[in-house]
Amino acid sequence: MSSADFGSLTLQLSLLLVTAHVLGYLFARLRQPRVIGEILAGVLLGPSILGTFAPHLSAVVFPPTDAPTSPHQVVLSFLYSLGLLLLMFVSGTEMRGLFHRDDRRQVAWLASMGTVVPFAVALLAAPLLPLERLIGPAQQRTALVLVIGIAVAVTSIPVISRILHDLGILGTRFARLVLGVAVLEDVALWAVLAIATTLAASGDVRVTEIVQHVAITVAFLGFGLFLAPRLLRIAGAARWNVIGANSPVAYAVVVLLVFAALGDALDVSLVFAAFLAGFALSADGPRMSEALESVKKFSFAVFVPIYFAVVGYQLDLSRNFSLSMLVVFLAAACALKLFAAGTGARLAGFGWRSSVNLAVATNARGGPGIVLASVAFDAQIINAPFFTTLVLSAVLTSQAAGFWLEYVLRRRWPLLDEDAAKVSGTTADQRLAA
Repeated sequence: MSSADFGSLTLQLSLLLVTAHVLGYLFARLRQPRVIGEILAGVLLGPSILGTFAPHLSAVVFPPTDAPTSPHQVVLSFLYSLGLLLLMFVSGTEMRGLFHRDDRRQVAWLASMGTVVPFAVALLAAPLLPLERLIGPAQQRTALVLVIGIAVAVTSIPVISRILHDLGILGTRFARLVLGVAVLEDVALWAVLAIATTLAASGDVRVTEIVQHVAITVAFLGFGLFLAPRLLRIAGAARWNVIGANSPVAYAVVVLLVFAALGDALDVSLVFAAFLAGFALSADGPRMSEALESVKKFSFAVFVPIYFAVVGYQLDLSRNFSLSMLVVFLAAACALKLFAAGTGARLAGFGWRSSVNLAVATNARGGPGIVLASVAFDAQIINAPFFTTLVLSAVLTSQAAGFWLEYVLRRRWPLLDEDAAKVSGTTADQRLAA
């Protein structure tokens, strides 16, 4: 890489990072998910806005190139992939400590109905869908159907966590229920995505190969959920672990890279591997909590905003946008998800108002929805218009969830029925005392 190339690259990165943080800050001030502002930063700097209204300036700042091996493309692709891995790694670390014994039955109902039903309906409706309008260059219809099912059923961990945190309700039972459901959904759906990407890479594979890959994926899942946490606890306390003792942050990054390398060797999605790495390492307890928090802060300060900005940069709304596709998919996916999650909440024993709140919160697709779109697009499972549709659907559903929850709190309505009962009980006690 020449000095001119490096200087041009630093200008691109600084613009992406500054714009992502400024717009993310503005959206956070408006009580909206920061991720929307970060994606909008890429849209503004990309072909949709800057490339359309100031093409000469765009060509100077972001020189056009079709060569995937050009220095700019290689570095941006690396930072994009690293940001994606760090995002899923941090998401995995947040899985610990969510489940409470009193929440298990409700979470089970919400997750089973809110995830399994939309996913199954999407698979059953596949013969009725115009897949030729959505399919990518890989021409793998089975992988495309799986991606559609995931897109309908997925719930965001990072975005909904940020929304709950910004609204000051992250420590409530409502937040525990929503995040518990999101955790179970993401574990299952990332396994399905790993199968879809393998199908796309392998073309027409035999049933035995699919079964073999499913077995490997499930085994890797079992390793990441049950065996790896114990092994990492032992390794973290071992005297020979010089890196873990002297630089826990470096140790956390090494674990992430090892999991990613192992996933690549087993032909399992690197995104899924990074997610499990975070989950396994979080079991090391307080010893690693400070290091994981440092990784999280630096990741969300640098690499994750660049990842979301590059996602927005890839959106060419002037050429790869279909309003009819967005409206139809968004309406169908939201209706199915809201109905299924709301039904699950009712079966779990919640009232109508609580069921609506839970359904709207779990309908936020956010980060995982965007990750799904980018991974499926990179694997050539979906085409550019459907990639744009999935990203915009993730953004709009997240914004809707944040708006609704903020509206409920502003009106001082309870998020759960039990909150209303507590308020009523407190009011009755006050009246008796008077």
